[in-house]
Amino acid sequence: MGTGKRGLLAVAVAVVCAVTVLGAPGAAFASPEPTPTGTATPTAGAPALPSTATADKNLEAVRAQLETLYHDAAVATDAYNAAEEAARKQSAEIVELAKKIVAGQEKLAELKNRAGAAARAQYRTGGLPDEAQLMLSDNPSQFLDGAGRVRQGQRATKGLIGQLTRTQQDLEQYSKDASAQWAKLESGRKVKAAAQKKIEKQIAQAEKLQSRLEKKEKARLEELERQAAQKAQTAWLDTGILHEIDGAASAQGKKAVQFATAQISKPYVWGAEGPDSFDCSGLTSEAWKSAGRPIPRTSQEQWKQLPHVPVEDMRPGDLIIYFSDASHVAMYVGDGSIVHAPRPGRTVTLAGAGSMPILGVVRPDA
Repeated sequence: MGTGKRGLLAVAVAVVCAVTVLGAPGAAFASPEPTPTGTATPTAGAPALPSTATADKNLEAVRAQLETLYHDAAVATDAYNAAEEAARKQSAEIVELAKKIVAGQEKLAELKNRAGAAARAQYRTGGLPDEAQLMLSDNPSQFLDGAGRVRQGQRATKGLIGQLTRTQQDLEQYSKDASAQWAKLESGRKVKAAAQKKIEKQIAQAEKLQSRLEKKEKARLEELERQAAQKAQTAWLDTGILHEIDGAASAQGKKAVQFATAQISKPYVWGAEGPDSFDCSGLTSEAWKSAGRPIPRTSQEQWKQLPHVPVEDMRPGDLIIYFSDASHVAMYVGDGSIVHAPRPGRTVTLAGAGSMPILGVVRPDA
């Protein structure tokens, strides 16, 4: 078995052990019972209570599992948001197509009326050839003038028939396009429903795992999370990166930062775009919309579509994309800090820019 597989197996075993211990009555993290007066102390052979180091190790396993669950929920949230955005666009396109179909039908009715009038006028001439009508006419000059008008009318009728044909073809195409958009809308609905189901499942599992912890254990778990974030931030700062980052925010960037920081303390809710709650990309997209620069809704599309800039060149207002799958996004606010909506159970907050693995930086107003 390779080193990578052994590592994964070790983590899996640790997680299973942690869940088992946390779920058992009288969990291993409970405070030891005081020794009754006048009784002997436990013998050397009695089971020893876990040390703080052991307790922290088990909590680290829980923390790792929670990170995985919330990360998977974030990926599913991106899928949900992408489907939601696509649905909005498809619905708008269907509305526009419906307007075109109505207008086309009205135009077709008008053209048919005009074609009918032209046909009736031609019928009244008796359908005789121009030569015969010239010979029978009492006023050849007047007839020739009339014949010219008839030829003009024939040409107009021919053009009318062409318009009718094109309008009918347009209507057929509009109908096909509308049907295609309905099909996409239905497919997106299924993707959205599947993503929602996964989000709710991952969050429910995370909440269940946390519910098994005692109050002291939850507090210690939060402390371990803070320590892990601080350790990552310190390592990032130790590279000397802040000595290179000195870009000033653009006018739009300042507006985006002002909007994002004004949302601090509002809760994270997956799929939310404000005004009372946000998810990570909901916060960044709404911040830049407020600055007059609409950007893609999801962190993955923000990473794909927006111009990339080197980390050392970033400036306040730029977006930092995190994790290899671009599943999280935050806004850089300067001095090595970000504002972001972290995950379910948390609120919009400031954090260290290096507290999570950075994939890259994008600039909405490049």
